[in-house]
Amino acid sequence: MDTTKNPWTIHSRETRYDNNWISVWHHEGLNPTGGKGIYGVVHFKNQAIGVVALDEENNIYLVGQYRFPLEQYSWEIPEGGGPLGEPALDAAKRELLEETGLVAKHWEVITRLALSNSVSDETGVVFLARGLEQRQAEPEETEQLVVKKVPFEEAYRMVDRYEITDSLSVAAIQKVKLMMYEGLLNK
Repeated sequence: MDTTKNPWTIHSRETRYDNNWISVWHHEGLNPTGGKGIYGVVHFKNQAIGVVALDEENNIYLVGQYRFPLEQYSWEIPEGGGPLGEPALDAAKRELLEETGLVAKHWEVITRLALSNSVSDETGVVFLARGLEQRQAEPEETEQLVVKKVPFEEAYRMVDRYEITDSLSVAAIQKVKLMMYEGLLNK
């Protein structure tokens, strides 16, 4: 089986919804077994960007905000979207400053993700930011944020207690925990 070839035969694609952030595409064609099929895809016009901002005492910064689609409050790592084609590091630096007022001297990509690959083409990249310096936060007008600094181990327990459920944040925090366990973080 060729795992690099799309097993769907697409006959048509129609944009059913479009705004500045997403498009919703409706595809019609033949499914992998040859039957008639449809497939809806949410196309994201940005790449998801996440930042684990880790200070010298192993504290990280979490951002709390109300998430409209879920109708609930969410604790997350600093994150946002970077336009497709923009270097992910530039977007990460901007998001960290906007949401927390932090700048970092050292940056490292720690994971890349497909965030909901059954219905969406959204991808994400997560950075570890170290060598932190506090400046003034510059949140966007649509954001009402609360920033808190917590020991990394507490953030890890928040994931375990389902107090952090955002997928980018969960993956990022678990990745940093693995890096700590394997001795890959130099203080």
